[in-house]
Amino acid sequence: MTASTVASHALLPTGWHKNVRLEWNDNGQLTHVEPNTTASAAIQGPVIPGTPNLHSHAFQRAIAGLTEYRGEASDSFWSWRTLMYRFALRLDPAQLEAIALGLYVEMLEAGYTSVCEFHYVHHQGDGRPYADDAELAHALMRAAQRAGIGLTLLPVLYQTSGFGAKPPSDGQRRFIRSTESMLRLLERLKPLCDAQGARLGLAPHSLRAVPPDALRDALAGLDAIDPTAPVHIHIAEQTQEVDDCVAWSGQRPVAWLIDHAPVDARWCLVHATHMDADEYRRAAVSGAVAGLCPTTEANLGDGIFDLPAWRAAGGVWGIGSDSHICVNAAEELLMLEYSQRLATRQRNVAADASQPNVASAMTLAAAQGGAQASGRAVGGLAVGQQADFTVLDATHPALAGLDVPDMLSSHVFASHRTSAIDAVWVAGQPRVQAGRHPLHDSASAGFVAARRQLLQDSP
Repeated sequence: MTASTVASHALLPTGWHKNVRLEWNDNGQLTHVEPNTTASAAIQGPVIPGTPNLHSHAFQRAIAGLTEYRGEASDSFWSWRTLMYRFALRLDPAQLEAIALGLYVEMLEAGYTSVCEFHYVHHQGDGRPYADDAELAHALMRAAQRAGIGLTLLPVLYQTSGFGAKPPSDGQRRFIRSTESMLRLLERLKPLCDAQGARLGLAPHSLRAVPPDALRDALAGLDAIDPTAPVHIHIAEQTQEVDDCVAWSGQRPVAWLIDHAPVDARWCLVHATHMDADEYRRAAVSGAVAGLCPTTEANLGDGIFDLPAWRAAGGVWGIGSDSHICVNAAEELLMLEYSQRLATRQRNVAADASQPNVASAMTLAAAQGGAQASGRAVGGLAVGQQADFTVLDATHPALAGLDVPDMLSSHVFASHRTSAIDAVWVAGQPRVQAGRHPLHDSASAGFVAARRQLLQDSP
């Protein structure tokens, strides 16, 4: 049995087309995509592919905006991390689920149709496992299912506090797992994710948090469970991390990883901000996705990814909202493009001859790279992909009266970005209509209550 609709204009992998018929099966998979039909359009606003959010720490949405004050003579990522650890130690499962549900509803309303959840708060506040070792993973899975957002769950392997197997700090006690414990968790979660239509992968947190032997054994164990599962890792986010890796190994982080792990198209290199020319080339050739989180990278003072170098080497990229200082797919695209303009002192950096419209080019690239990183068929409006798409409001003042490609440009660069979203569909199901998710009010109230409780409990 199939369902269908006709869009007056849709952004397909080949560009913008008129009167596009979209048909999908009971599983929400597109079975027919036909431009230039004679049927009357049921959707009048421009249709763009849904954007996968390839990097999320859901619980951090509750501290967004709370660390914007000077706590040290020179604040940085590392001082922010100390504050984040204090907050993470207080979360309980109900609070995590409420925060994640509120966040996932926000994501859908902002044009994200799926999320890769980099999940590293595993245990109770004192570091002991819950009676159900998957308790917090279940909370995230329930939140995604209730919101109706696609999910790639990435349990995080975290064992040390620095290169050379430095012991973990007390603030990391909820994150720590042995390799054997992680593999048992993955074995348990795999059928549950399959039943929910979610994808399960693994996230070695970083080279500083996972020693070489553990990384090797975890990847081998993952291959025994699912040899196609996605693998995500934080890498080269901070210059201090690069310096520490060189001091430990004699190599920069990305170079070390490529030399010592089977990096390929399954991998997502999250941030990868500080690479030299050879690392850009080698990482791009590997097929790995660069997981860019422009608003978080700006907020934490990480630095600027060299997008022209990555694209010149044929690299694939996608976007994530990471710490959720901003929850807005178009805002991440804007920040990515603007950061490149500031770095290169040029304009329209992310466009090229094949797709000169910046917003269109970036939307297509983010869908492709995000799908690859998620390990799910959510890469755009094409047969075999999931029917995930966003409908823009053609009557919005920032869009009305413009040519369709310019409507998307205005959505990204000249609107309030979420305000111009009319509808969002996931797997052929309408999740957002007239700009609102059905759970908007209740999910927002639950999020606020959970955050208030956590702040009241703070020392």
